[in-house]
Amino acid sequence: MRTRFSRGFAAATLACSVALFPLVASASDNKIVLVPGGPHPYFAPWEQAAADAQKDFSIASVEYKVPSEWKLEMQTELLESLAAQGTNAFGIFPGDAVGINSTIGEFKANNIPAVALGGCAQDPTDMNFCMATDVYQSAYIGTKALIEAMGGKGAVVHMAGLLIDPNTVLRVQAVEKAVAETNGAVTLLQTIGDTDSQEAGDQKVNALLASSKDKVGGIIATGYVSSVVTATALKNLGDKRIKMIGIDDDKIVLDGIKDGFVSGTMAQNPYGQGYIGAYALDLIAGGCTLKADAPWVKTPQTAHFIDSGTLLISSANAETYKDDLKALTKKIQGSFKDTYLTCS
Repeated sequence: MRTRFSRGFAAATLACSVALFPLVASASDNKIVLVPGGPHPYFAPWEQAAADAQKDFSIASVEYKVPSEWKLEMQTELLESLAAQGTNAFGIFPGDAVGINSTIGEFKANNIPAVALGGCAQDPTDMNFCMATDVYQSAYIGTKALIEAMGGKGAVVHMAGLLIDPNTVLRVQAVEKAVAETNGAVTLLQTIGDTDSQEAGDQKVNALLASSKDKVGGIIATGYVSSVVTATALKNLGDKRIKMIGIDDDKIVLDGIKDGFVSGTMAQNPYGQGYIGAYALDLIAGGCTLKADAPWVKTPQTAHFIDSGTLLISSANAETYKDDLKALTKKIQGSFKDTYLTCS
């Protein structure tokens, strides 16, 4: 009963908000908020992306707001509160790929568009589209690079991220595929989940190295914090025999590449997700609609996926990769309107 009351109250609040803050014809009057699933360093570039998008596209307001905890109910409470205060478009990393959809449905009913950024909602959904890293491809490329660094043989351990993250299952499948393609030359020793937090990651990677160090030839880490704690553990161990590929560009991981304890890391494009996402939301809230025949990528989660780009950072490009990501963001944004939207 309590949940029903809360939902009904939220719907009433949303309806009231729309009455108080009607959508306007000019995109520059829109109030957009980017909301991750919870506190996590991956989303930190969204704050600068919001500020840059507001300035570059003359949007009335683009803000970055973070739920206090990584719980779906905390995220939906924040979203509903922001809508009641006049926010009329949202970029969201779903705290739960299915559970977020009821809130997005309420938003759509009140002419408040939303897009999924960094991770997708599960179809059927009222999210307009999902812009994120092609996590399957990123994990596959990363594992192939790890296998090459290992000389094409040995045992791999996968330090995986949060099991509630809709991207984790895809990453697990990609690692398994890359390993299977070696026809037994490389084996998957273990997949260790929920390592993408400091305490759990530290405990699990150090337990692995204490018990099975000599069995491990390489580690693929597919979570931000998982990569940081693994790079730190390998440096503390002082053994460069175990190869590692991580994800994202934390300074500890980049220093690990420089010092030879990390073979590489897969760059994502969170800045581009936030920047292009805000630009697209401004257009959609201003009346643009999605093109049915746009080159949407179909994934197991959604039929409206856009790859925000990824690349391998190694010792060869550690000093220049940010320029490559900026160029990629500019390229996607520059063609986004004509490619994906119909605007009168």
